[in-house]
Amino acid sequence: MDIPLENNEGGRRRFRWLKWLLLSFLSLVLLASVSVGGIIWYFSRDLPSLESLGSYEPSQATRIYSDDNRIIGQFYIEKRVFVPLSKMPKELIQAILAVEDSRFYEHRGFDYIRMIKAFLTNLESGRIRQGASTITQQLTRSLFLTPERTMKRKFKEILLARKMETMLTKDEILEIYLNQIYFGHGAYGVQVAGRTYFGKDAAELNLAEVAFLAGLPKAPNDYSPYRYPQKAKARQGVVLRRMVDEKFITEEQYHKAYEQDLFFQKLVPEEELALHFQEHIRQYLIAKYGDDAVYKGGLNVYTTLNIDMQRTANRAVKTGLRELDKRQGYRGPIGKYDGTAEPAEVALTAPIVGDILDGHVTQVSDREGFALVQAAGVTGKLLMEEMAWGARRLKGPRLPDDLQIIEKPKASDIVKVHDLIKVRVKKAGAEGKGVFFSLEQEPIVESAFVAIDPATGAVKALVGGYDFRRSEFNRALIARRQPGSAFKPIIYATAIERGLTPATMVLDNPVVYTDEELDKVWKPENYEEKFYGPITLREALTYSRNLATVRLLEQIGVRNVIDFARRVGIQSPLTRDLSLALGSSGMTLMELTSAYSVFANQGVRVEPTLIISVSDHNGRVLEHRELAPQQVVSKETAYVVTNMMEDVIQRGTARKAKSLGRPLAGKTGTTNEFTDAWFIGFSPNVVAGVWVGFDDNRTLGDREAGGSAALPIWMNFMQETLARFPVTPFSIPDNIVYAKIDPHTGLLAPPEEEKGVVEIFVKGTEPKDYKVDTPTPTQFFKLDEEEAAF
Repeated sequence: MDIPLENNEGGRRRFRWLKWLLLSFLSLVLLASVSVGGIIWYFSRDLPSLESLGSYEPSQATRIYSDDNRIIGQFYIEKRVFVPLSKMPKELIQAILAVEDSRFYEHRGFDYIRMIKAFLTNLESGRIRQGASTITQQLTRSLFLTPERTMKRKFKEILLARKMETMLTKDEILEIYLNQIYFGHGAYGVQVAGRTYFGKDAAELNLAEVAFLAGLPKAPNDYSPYRYPQKAKARQGVVLRRMVDEKFITEEQYHKAYEQDLFFQKLVPEEELALHFQEHIRQYLIAKYGDDAVYKGGLNVYTTLNIDMQRTANRAVKTGLRELDKRQGYRGPIGKYDGTAEPAEVALTAPIVGDILDGHVTQVSDREGFALVQAAGVTGKLLMEEMAWGARRLKGPRLPDDLQIIEKPKASDIVKVHDLIKVRVKKAGAEGKGVFFSLEQEPIVESAFVAIDPATGAVKALVGGYDFRRSEFNRALIARRQPGSAFKPIIYATAIERGLTPATMVLDNPVVYTDEELDKVWKPENYEEKFYGPITLREALTYSRNLATVRLLEQIGVRNVIDFARRVGIQSPLTRDLSLALGSSGMTLMELTSAYSVFANQGVRVEPTLIISVSDHNGRVLEHRELAPQQVVSKETAYVVTNMMEDVIQRGTARKAKSLGRPLAGKTGTTNEFTDAWFIGFSPNVVAGVWVGFDDNRTLGDREAGGSAALPIWMNFMQETLARFPVTPFSIPDNIVYAKIDPHTGLLAPPEEEKGVVEIFVKGTEPKDYKVDTPTPTQFFKLDEEEAAF
């Protein structure tokens, strides 16, 4: 059968058209493939390698622990503590998935469906309301890419996400993500976020808390509960609603969690407690392990610091320096109110008794004897009796030259309207009513404090200065200051060790030493500028007699004292002359306090330490301190010197401390011109040392000796600290004997002598002769010469 020509022609035309259409389609597919391949090739050229993911170890904070394993500080670039996915609560994982990537376990790193939904939502609203980045994309951005918003970065993000999904399981990606993301206020990862906001580990968080945390990564600053509590609460509600939508929780659970009150941690840096202590540890760790290990390696550092003792030490130092600073004089207002702004922000809560605030003087009444001060949003009274100390006006840095004392002062002599001053809340009623203030000022005098467990050498508290932010210099560990008479127990211990006794007589009379080569004359004096003639070693130490101590040092030898000092831990250079008797050689507070611990520990020295152990983030122990006690002094010598120092507290230069009602021993120290004030003392449980002074060596003020400037700090600390320990006497060695002596001769007192005193001796050193009568000066010098020959 013949086919019509026109039909054949039409078929050929359709065939050619279909052929052209197919070729065009194939060309377009090929072109698209080449284009996509080209784009992928172009953006893949400089993609970062993902090989490091196989051994992923995020930057982790180094944590510092107290002696009871509480965190007291951290060192970090990013504050993070890694926690495995298995240790995270199910609700936390669900909350993150619900709000960040509900199809996480369904897509392959890039969610096309979510991208289309986000595109339509944003198109409808006319602005970007919804993102489409998956958790995998967010993780690649965090680990490998910059935060810039460009198409190039977006393409790289997608490519890396796809590649990551081929290398890691979903759970591995999610685990890394939850440990990597930022939650605000310095917290990276869910573990630190839980600690930062709620004081809980991630595993301890409840539904309401995990919903709050899950809402933070989108905009941590905008949803901060400290800055924007209403926005934070609304965001929590969004997360809980998404969890309902995804059927992770019920409607009932939603309402219960949303209505639950959240209690957030107060944002106080953990390292506030012992900043000088922390800084010393940081420097040690960096020197030994390097910057990366300290700031990124997640070390765990277990220290000797006791939180309660440290808090007590902080309060004692601040209180003691404030009291001393007031005695030195009022330096005037810290500024003048110019009317343009309030001197201090309005507080969220009413002032609390003890708070120190910035205040603005708004009214002064001389007739009624008070000033009105506005501080922290309330107005309170500053009575004359609470600012009377300000009548001692310090016009410059030098005492007493710059001190002006106002006789019969009025309120307006001390403060004036529009003065900006520091005040302490003395009394406060409800809602800020009935507030009374006292006048305060920030001390410029400095101090250092150390407390040691004598049995272990563990440093339980350390204060390196009044305020770490004002000065990071650690005066407890680095500053070498002259200890004055606080060094004397080292000299007397050397004497006891060499066979002298507390009853040995020594002459407390004027003495002059001349160095003809240097054309110098040295004439030491007693603190009271008096002399007391022949006295016992016990009396000489109890009342800190300088002249007697110089003669004693000359008798026993400077070299022997230096050798003893080295044995008990003093490593600073010591002068090899008789000025050593007056504590002329500088040394650190830690050195001398540690030396005293030998007496408290029955002659056994244990090297002081701040660190117990260091381990890495996997728990592998890198170092562990082992005790290495050494018997460097006999028990008998240690006890005799301790007993002599007990008298310093019972009736000597530190007798104020007798009020503590405990077995205590110690020694004051004061240097020339009242430049340095020391007190170091101990119980059987705790040795504590205090130094007070100015960094520039100016005077503390007239009569500001160790017993007035340093001892009150020590007493405040010991009163609170010793309440935690049972009353325990100092242990008496078996080789100690007692004898009744005549205190004027050091010889045995006749049985009928009523004024004899009981003295202790190392067995074999007790006197054998009885007192006959008071020796003449010639007889005394003969006695002194016989002892010198010994």
